[in-house]
Amino acid sequence: MTAPRVSREANASEMTWSVRSGMSLPMRTAFSMPSAKDRTKAIMEAAGQPNNPSELCRATVKMLASILASEGGNLALKVLATGGVYLAGGVALHMLGALKEPQFMQAFARKGRFKDLMGHIPVHVITARAALVGAASFGLETYKHEYGVAA
Repeated sequence: MTAPRVSREANASEMTWSVRSGMSLPMRTAFSMPSAKDRTKAIMEAAGQPNNPSELCRATVKMLASILASEGGNLALKVLATGGVYLAGGVALHMLGALKEPQFMQAFARKGRFKDLMGHIPVHVITARAALVGAASFGLETYKHEYGVAA
């Protein structure tokens, strides 16, 4: 794992963020609870308000994108994912704007002597509901196998 670049990333798990609801939670809890999708969506919406964006939410999104890029780069380097890295899920979809920023790819590629290699690894965001398609496909295959139905 790459060392955090800034003290805010190093202390991210200890930081407490106040979300619109007025609830304060440690960041590690805020993004891992069952309602994390709703909380993440609220943070993304507050950060992207055209008239009055929340600077705290905007900074949170930037930090989360930086951490995601750095960890994605770590994984890509570990497995030499020269064919690319694919991000999926609700958080990636809600952060699409931040993932398109040049800082995301800079953080992804910032791997010392491997920077040139990392710069050639593409990053893709899956925008389809891949989990549902996969579950439906598995269910159909299981049904075919169980009941001997031909394709």
